[in-house]
Amino acid sequence: MRDEAHAVLREDPVMAELVDRHDPYIEPDWDEYERLCISIINQQLSTASAAAVRERVFDLLDRDVTPAAVLAADESALRDAGLSEMKVDYLRNAARAFRDRDYTRAGLATYSNEEVIDLLTEIKGIGAWTARMYLLFVLERPDVLPLGDLAVRRGIEQLYGNGDDLTRGEMREIAEPWRPYRSTATRYIWAEYESD
Repeated sequence: MRDEAHAVLREDPVMAELVDRHDPYIEPDWDEYERLCISIINQQLSTASAAAVRERVFDLLDRDVTPAAVLAADESALRDAGLSEMKVDYLRNAARAFRDRDYTRAGLATYSNEEVIDLLTEIKGIGAWTARMYLLFVLERPDVLPLGDLAVRRGIEQLYGNGDDLTRGEMREIAEPWRPYRSTATRYIWAEYESD
């Protein structure tokens, strides 16, 4: 699928340069719950701050980031690792949800993107942005364009608007030729944005 995606993206000259310049698929092989925890930790934090908090939380849990481990962890220790009281609650809400229902790739395979978003946003602390990150990174759905993400919007503005503000409608229009591989394009936009 990646070759097909690259063939489509290379038709856009800007995207073709990004495909040649970056490899946005180098990341650890986190499981579904770990990835959701990372998305919760990342909420409203800079990339560097989120990475530092994630490392401390994962170290605290001895890299055994499971629903059971999060529910058993000492709340003050999680707070000392850099999580707000609210994010501790969100991680625990997600842990209880994962304990009670199958949110894995297999468990959600028959659900549409919108159904997955509806299902995930029933968990307190999981908003539309986090649900879209889950679609993109965990379920690896091929055509997700998360315009709720500031880095994606800024990246598109830098690459296609010379840094000028663009409306979400304009961004969707720019992204239309990337279908059905807007998830792959999003990864390249992030890679470029984070390399600056």
